[in-house]
Amino acid sequence: MENTKNITAQFGQRVRKLRLEAGLSQEGFADKCGLDRTYISGIERGVRNPTLEVIAVIAVGLDLNLNDLFDSLTVTLNKNHDIIAYNDMKNQRK
Repeated sequence: MENTKNITAQFGQRVRKLRLEAGLSQEGFADKCGLDRTYISGIERGVRNPTLEVIAVIAVGLDLNLNDLFDSLTVTLNKNHDIIAYNDMKNQRK
């Protein structure tokens, strides 16, 4: 489950990056999404694992489609479909 924590952290970093690019504070973003600021903070720190419904709310709050929210993120699975790697492809292209 260590890779799951990595995925949560990577997703949180992506949310934080997009929120800041949108010029939103955590509090403003949380209000826009109808979520608690501490929940957004937990997502961005990778300590909260949001449901698909919350991920959809986050995408709407960022004025993005779901696929745009995950655009630069990739998951690598082994033959047993276990997660073996999770990368932000845009950061690797630098």
